[in-house]
Amino acid sequence: MTDIFAPEEAPERTHRRRWPWVIVFTVLGIFIAAAVTGAVYLGHLSSLYDQAEKLPDSQVFPDPTTRPTTPADSPDGRNILLLGSDTRGSMGKNVEDIRGQRSDTIMLVHIPSDRSGVQIISIMRDNWVPIPGHGENKINAALSFGGVPLLVQTIEGILEVPIDHVAIVDFEGFKGLSEAVGGVTLDNAIAFKSDGHEFAQGQITVEGDAALAYVRARYPFKDGDYQRVRNQQAFVKGLVGELISRDTLTNPARIADSVGAISKFLAVDSGLNAQVAAQLGLEMKDVRPEDMMFLTSPTKGTGTVGDQSIVVPDWDGLRALSDALKNDTVPQYAATQK
Repeated sequence: MTDIFAPEEAPERTHRRRWPWVIVFTVLGIFIAAAVTGAVYLGHLSSLYDQAEKLPDSQVFPDPTTRPTTPADSPDGRNILLLGSDTRGSMGKNVEDIRGQRSDTIMLVHIPSDRSGVQIISIMRDNWVPIPGHGENKINAALSFGGVPLLVQTIEGILEVPIDHVAIVDFEGFKGLSEAVGGVTLDNAIAFKSDGHEFAQGQITVEGDAALAYVRARYPFKDGDYQRVRNQQAFVKGLVGELISRDTLTNPARIADSVGAISKFLAVDSGLNAQVAAQLGLEMKDVRPEDMMFLTSPTKGTGTVGDQSIVVPDWDGLRALSDALKNDTVPQYAATQK
């Protein structure tokens, strides 16, 4: 079973001011936050962003000898691994706080060499895959066995492309960020109730505790994590729309609130500093929500191993996805999966 989620038809583009943009990687995805009015303000945003924990390479990446090389057909492409950890608290300024746990959300963000869009690929956390040195297990067990480096090594081994950056965020960051932008409007596919909140089918706006409940929910759904992934993708899409809307881009205080709201729940590799984030933002200044594509890594549904419920990977589909990542042809790959 392969889930592909292409963006819906987007509203007409609004006029954009000719300001540089700053890209900030958050929660389950990335957001392109906004418009700098001068060096002083840029410095202020940078100082807020740099409150995020910076992780040394030894806590993020595996041994270089085990890693794939940069694809020749996508030399300037970037792959960013986004991990969501539902620890119900801040990162604690120590990535070891999530070692021994399992990541609730795994997304690979692919930015093509021409910076024409963003492809966000959700990886089901129960995929049954080989984990180097530990045999086969659920993919998110890699974090428990060997921390972020082993999870990176596992994903790189499956997709055969290098991961350039890693961002880890606690789900609590959803709450503050949704409040900073005044609520996230999204299209909810299935009506459900969770944690005392009720979510109607169709267009809804979630904020604060309701936003947190929305992205956490899995038990109300017959297909569990599959719908949870769809909901998280819908939230990220709605969040990006809010962050690059005119109301946000013309409001420096809202931009600063957004960056400040997420930074204390965010940990990134040391290479993903404010300067690198700003440069990516400048390169992607023309990307709009309709240029974002959401996919789920190919699977063949669910199964069991012993007493464990698992997701069965579609290995042929994963090889095709790997080729698409190497060749910057993810949209074409996605079209063949519909």
